[in-house]
Amino acid sequence: MKRIFFLLMAICFGLPNPLQAGEIDFNHKAECTSEPSLAKTAITITSPKSGTIWTAPGVVTLEWVTKNIPANKTIKFYLSKDDMVVQELGVFKNIGFSEEIKISPGLQTGNNYRVVGIELFPDDKYSIAKYATGLFTINKLPREVKPIVQTVPEIEPLRDTFDGRALNYVQELEVTGTSIQINLWDHSRKDGDIVSIYLNGEAIVSKYALEYHKKKVEVVLDPSKPNDLFLYAHNLGEFPPNTVSIEIVDGSSTENIILNSDLKSCEAVSINVKK
Repeated sequence: MKRIFFLLMAICFGLPNPLQAGEIDFNHKAECTSEPSLAKTAITITSPKSGTIWTAPGVVTLEWVTKNIPANKTIKFYLSKDDMVVQELGVFKNIGFSEEIKISPGLQTGNNYRVVGIELFPDDKYSIAKYATGLFTINKLPREVKPIVQTVPEIEPLRDTFDGRALNYVQELEVTGTSIQINLWDHSRKDGDIVSIYLNGEAIVSKYALEYHKKKVEVVLDPSKPNDLFLYAHNLGEFPPNTVSIEIVDGSSTENIILNSDLKSCEAVSINVKK
């Protein structure tokens, strides 16, 4: 029975076979084999650190050193505020730094930020390297305030010529509504004057032989600019220049104007709609 016991001991611990050697050296130290333990890994983030100031939005650089983590392994970095993750900075190979990392524009100013780094897919799943920096500051850039540009609408200048003739403004009027009535008739004696009346370059009365009785015309003004109303003579009649009486009716208000015109110039009035 003892011989069997010694044989099993020899097989387990590599002792000389007592059946062959004939004796056992009990002072021989047996070496039991086991799987070697894995080296402990570690991460240390060197930038940012306490006292660092980042600006949001912006780009930053991370720097770190590791122990027993190969370069082909990856590390994940987070940005935290009050121990709450506010941005995932990225997953990077273990080369000691990463540049051009964009900081979220939504981050608020504060001095309670940290960067946390965690080893991914460690060889020893029971020992994962991780590191959190000291508190540092992020300053938020003030929002760019774009100046309010007040555009002043360009006021179309009054025309000063028409069909090669000079326009001479003799009066400026202001009315309350955009719709007005214009009455016109021969101012003096009837002598065969033939005229046209133009409003903003468009004929509202065309080649009309002036009479003593009033001719009525309804027109609509442009409220965004001065409206030019002028007399255009097609002939000189027997007693030049051509002269016309014009009555402008604006609701209950009436304005009377006398305009003269020859073959070289036209008299005009400027009419504005009250804002």
